Amino acid sequence: MPRLSEVIAALDALWPPSRAEQWDAVGTVCGDPDAEVTRVLFAVDPVQEIADEAVKLGADLIITHHPLYLRGTTTVEAGTFKGRVVHTLIKNDIALHVAHTNADTADPGVSDALAGALDLRITGPLVPDPTDPEGRRGLGRICELDHPETLREFAARAAAWLPPTAQGIRVAGDPDMPVRRIAVSGGSGDSLFEQVRAAGVDVFLTADLRHHPVSEAREKSRPLALVDAAHWATEWPWCEQAAAQLDAISERHGWGLRTHVSHTVTDPWTAHAPSVTPPSISGAPN
Repeated sequence: MPRLSEVIAALDALWPPSRAEQWDAVGTVCGDPDAEVTRVLFAVDPVQEIADEAVKLGADLIITHHPLYLRGTTTVEAGTFKGRVVHTLIKNDIALHVAHTNADTADPGVSDALAGALDLRITGPLVPDPTDPEGRRGLGRICELDHPETLREFAARAAAWLPPTAQGIRVAGDPDMPVRRIAVSGGSGDSLFEQVRAAGVDVFLTADLRHHPVSEAREKSRPLALVDAAHWATEWPWCEQAAAQLDAISERHGWGLRTHVSHTVTDPWTAHAPSVTPPSISGAPN
C-alpha cells in the first residue's frame, strides 16, 4: 500500500498547488505523511457529515474540492464545527487533502466534469490559462450540443442529469429560444459574464447567480441566457472524475487503492417552496 506522501505527490501532479489562486487554501490539511492509504473518499465539502462518513467507511484519506479553512484560523478547538472535523479526522487517522481552484483550471478539471455530466461536447476553455501552450487548461469550458434545443429543454437536461437539490434549476431568458453553443463553469460564475459574452455563446450554465449581475446581463443589447444550478450540484461530478483519475494512477503503480465518491448531499439548502401564483404588485401589502 502507498504512503500518504506518495498519494499526495500523485494528486499534486494532477492539480499542482502552484496553479491555485493566491487567495486559495489548497493542499493537505491533516495527515501523517508516513501513514499507509488503502481507502479514499471524494466529496465536495469537508463538513462533519463527510468526516463521519469517512469514519464509517474506514477511509484513510478524504479528498474534497472545497477548503476547510479558506480564510485561515487561530484554533482547531473541538467546540467549533471546523475544529470538530479536524478532531474527528485526527482521532481516526484520516488525512484531508483539498484541490480547489487548481482543480477548476486543470485538464481535465471541474468544468470538464460538469460538461460531461450534461453530455456536452467541449471545444475549449472559457478563460484559457496563458501558461498552457496546448490551450486546454483554464477556467470554465465552451461546449456545443450536437443538435440545437430550446432553453427550456436545456434547463430540463440540467435538472435531469445534475444531482438533485432543493434549489433545482433557475432560468433567465426566453424558454423557447434555441441554444447550441454553451458555456459552463462549475461553482460561482457571475464574475465571468464578460468572458462569456465575448465567447458568443447562447447560454451560460453556472451557480450562485446574483440579482444585480443577472439583471444587468439581461439588459444588454444582446441579452445573455442564463441557467443557474446549485453550487454543490455543479461541482459534484468532479468527484467522480477525480476518483477515476486516482484509480488509473493506483492501477499504474499497483497500489490497490479503493476509491469511493460520497453521495451525501452537502448543499446547504434543504427545501424549496415554489410560488403558487405570480405576486400581484398592486395587491402587495404596504
